[in-house]
Amino acid sequence: MSTPTDSGRIDALRTTLTSEFEAQTARLTQLTADTGDPSDPHTQVALIATTRQSLEQITDALRRIAEGTYGTCERCGNAIPTERLEILPHARFCVPCQRR
Repeated sequence: MSTPTDSGRIDALRTTLTSEFEAQTARLTQLTADTGDPSDPHTQVALIATTRQSLEQITDALRRIAEGTYGTCERCGNAIPTERLEILPHARFCVPCQRR
């Protein structure tokens, strides 16, 4: 059962993730717009791929929040430390499981 502090932390992380989702969506829209920019096409493809990956990670984290599984390691089921989630809000694994 979550405490009011946990609920506030989750709400703050949800807000952060939602803002980041909106920023990444705008970035992807800008990157995929045909601007006639002659910049290196390989760089643009890499930026688009990275932005899409970021959007997937954010969407997955928001889904876990909605399902009530956010902050639980998907491999071992232990809680992911708050500090890790603050640094990497879309973390799916605790540090030991991530290392494996």
